[in-house]
This record gives sequence, structure tokens and C-alpha cells, in this order.
Amino acid sequence: MKTISHWLASPWRRSAAAAAAGALPVLAYPEPSLWWFAYVALVPWIALLRSAPTGKRALYDGWWGGFGFMLAMHHWLLPNLHVFTFVLAALLGALWAPWGWLVRRFLAARPSPGRVAAALAVLPSGWLLIELVRSWQGLGGPWGVLGSSQWQVEPALRLASVGGVWLISWLVVAVNVAVAVLVAVRRCRVPAVAGLLATAVATSAVWVWSPRPDVDDRVRIAVVQPGVIQGVRGPDRRFDREEQLTRELAGQDVDLVVWGESSVGYDLGDRPDFARRLAALSRETGANILVNVDARRSDKPGIYKSSILVGPDGPTGARYDKMRLVPFGEYIPLRSMLGWATSVGEAAAEDRRRGTEQVVMDAGHGLRIGPMVCFESAFADMSRNLADNGAQVLIAQSATSTFQQSWAPEQHASLAALRAAETGRPMVHATLTGVSAVYGPSGQRLGSWLGTDASTSAVYEVPLADGVTPYVRFGDWPVQAALLIVALWGASEGIRTLRLRFRRPAPEPRVQPARTAHGSPARPGR
Repeated sequence: MKTISHWLASPWRRSAAAAAAGALPVLAYPEPSLWWFAYVALVPWIALLRSAPTGKRALYDGWWGGFGFMLAMHHWLLPNLHVFTFVLAALLGALWAPWGWLVRRFLAARPSPGRVAAALAVLPSGWLLIELVRSWQGLGGPWGVLGSSQWQVEPALRLASVGGVWLISWLVVAVNVAVAVLVAVRRCRVPAVAGLLATAVATSAVWVWSPRPDVDDRVRIAVVQPGVIQGVRGPDRRFDREEQLTRELAGQDVDLVVWGESSVGYDLGDRPDFARRLAALSRETGANILVNVDARRSDKPGIYKSSILVGPDGPTGARYDKMRLVPFGEYIPLRSMLGWATSVGEAAAEDRRRGTEQVVMDAGHGLRIGPMVCFESAFADMSRNLADNGAQVLIAQSATSTFQQSWAPEQHASLAALRAAETGRPMVHATLTGVSAVYGPSGQRLGSWLGTDASTSAVYEVPLADGVTPYVRFGDWPVQAALLIVALWGASEGIRTLRLRFRRPAPEPRVQPARTAHGSPARPGR
């Protein structure tokens, strides 16, 4: 231990260790998918933070750990944003600086059992508030929320139906704190073990008592994934391939056909020939087709990404314009200040325009769908709103062709499992180039993924469910609870500080004059 402490005495070595420790949780996400590792991945970082010699150093260790986490989570952006990826990671990593200070405040030196018990509530709550802040679309959105690493764990998905991905994140951090205490603070094992037992009991209770979706019907939904198509006339060649794959669905009794994001590169108002070809496909397959148009609008200024439903007679009029855009990918925040990003990477040369409201579409055959576009599937509130407004199936149209050789396609596809479990509604994740996937109303995977090497179509039997999950009904209550816990702790700390500041010193005890052998206190010497 002395050797490690001596090595960490260097600020630069300590910062490097914090960044490496902060990056460890990324191994729990796809593609590695070591989901179990999430429950111990924060332990090295917590151990480093509690050993910080000062509160200021703990702030730095929190910042560097957050930088490592954000850089590792978004490493696939490096070929596109280059050096700006490091800038973004540093800015977002700063959100963990206060959490680093909190860890040291609760667990440094020899904490009492009471401090450890408080840490098991406050530290996960502090982490959750960080995830809430960075989930703001202007800061990049909730990509890589810790709870989303548990997308394939059935008990965790059941937790999501009660408290969303937020509840999973809170419990994962609580387990990490308890394990860190067991490893590093042996005299406080009792509250740590109690915390682990409480987590196990809560998870078991949710497993037993949380409502299950009641499946009452099934629909057949086809996903069309054309694969990577580049070069001259790319949009036209992509449309030709999508048309070919869709025509092969004729006679398969499908209820809906879904194409990926940017599957149509022209506004259908400007290109009636494309609209006629889509209408003909709808007649051949006997199903409406949900396409996604990425083009300059003919009826209003600007470029939009729009989900458009096309039927046998052409566009039905149902349209959803993407509301939450990808920073730097689809628009540049504060372009007047950060426009230089276009010179160092593939940032958006022209900002896309935003839609104003979510839309639930009547897709025919009595089916109501709620479309989202690209990384909008990362936002739990969007899918919750669609389910609350009557959507029977959630649909995300995406394109990850830029990041084919990275972990991004698998990470993106996994998010749909959480959205399905949270809402009790099946979700279809349809992409241009993979990974495409479909999940049932409990978050379970239906069929097989369409990988990044596939150019094909697939039909899925999708179960429809009734009922409302606790998460849809009560919303983000874990975040509200976390805010309350942190506020109560902050208030108690403030009251304690005031008491120490204004406490009057106790009066000094009166000292009786000493008696001597030859006198009295009043008249010494006599």
C-alpha cells in the first residue's frame, strides 16, 4: 500500500489513474457486454477518491475519472470529431468533480458506520443527478447512462418498468459503494452488508410484485435494412435496394414495413416519382410503410429528418419531425463560437431544423405507432410520453453507418430493450446499416439482430400489451427521490455548520483558591 501511495503522490500519475479507473465501466456495455462488471467497475475509482489527500484533489480525481468515462464511452466519435472529442469529454467529465468530493467526504480515513450508511444513500443519489444533468439534449443526451448497461438482465428490466433506467443506475452505484466499503473499510462491514441485502430484497420485491404486461394480440412488422451503400448516386441506389427488399415481403402478411433513418434522400413533395414507387410497394405488400426523409422541405425552409407514413395512395399525412438533434452531428451549439468544429471533423455544415411535438400515428390494421429518430431512443421521457398517448408499438429509425466498425451500433440497439421494459410496449429499432433489433413489451429480444454486415429484410411477430407500467404512471420518481436525499443531506450539513459556528463557548469553571497549611483562602498566611 505504501508503494501505491508513493506512486500516486505525483499529481499527473494520480490523474492518469483516475482517468483509467473512470473508463472501466464502459466494459459493461455492448460490444464487450460484461454486464456483471458494472456492479464492481466503480470500486477502483471510489478507492482512489477516498484516498485523496485533500478535498480539492478529490475534485480533480472526480473530474479526471469523469473525463475517462466520457472519452471511453464516446471513443467511436474520434474519427469524426477528432480533437473535439477530448474537449467534449473534458467538459462533461467536470460533472463528476463534485461527486469525487462527496466520496471523500463520506468515506475518507476511518468513517463511522453512520457515515457509511449515509453514503449508501447520498452517493448513488449524487451520481443520478449527474446523469440527469448530462441527459439534457444540449449536453449530448443520456448516452451511456450506467443503468443502460443492464439491458439484457431480466431482473434489471423489471426494475426499469418501476423506476426507469434511473432506478437501475441508483442500485448499481449503491452496490459499488457497498463493495468498495467491504474492500477498503473493514470496520464498517455491517452497514455495507446491510446495503447489499437491502438491494437484493428490493430487487426481489419488484420481481414478485411489479405488474407484467398482458399480451392481447400480435402484429407482423418487417424491418428493411439495405446495408452500407456509398459512392455516386448513393441515395438513389439505397432507395433501389430498399425497394427490392420491400418487394420481397409481398405475400408475407405483414402489418407494417419500417425503413431506417435517412432511407429517403429527397422530399416526397419534390419527387412525386418516389412517392408513387412507395405507394406501389404499399399495395404490393398490403401494409403501410414508415420511411424517414432527410431532405430540404418543399413546404417550409430548412432541412428536416422526418418519419413519414406512406400507404397505397401515397403519403397518408402522418408525419413526425425529429425534435432532439445530435450536437455537432446535426447541429452545432453556439455556432458563432464553435463553428470551427467543422474544420477539424465531420460536424454539421448546416443545422437541421427541429420538430415541435411528438406524434402517434395510425398505421392501419388498428395499429398505433410512436416514431422516434436516431438517438431519441436514448431519452426515456420520449418513449414514456408516446406510450402515455396511446402508442402500441414504439419505433426508432436510425442510421449508424458512420460508426460501423465501432461499439456504437450495438450500444444503440440495446437502448430499445430498456425503452420497451420501461413502457410495457414493444419497440422496433430499424437501421440502414445495422444493428437492427426488436424487443417485446418486457424488454426481451425477439428474433435475432440484423448485424452491420447484413443487407436484408426480416419479419418479426411482435406481441402487443395492455396496461400501464409504474414508470409510465409515476414518471422519473427515482430522480426526484435522489434530489430530495441530496437536499436533505445538504440541509443537515448546513445546520451542523451553523451550530458549530454560533455555538457559545462553555463558561470556564471557577477555580477555588488553594488552601495552605498556615492560612485560609481569604487571608493567606494567617
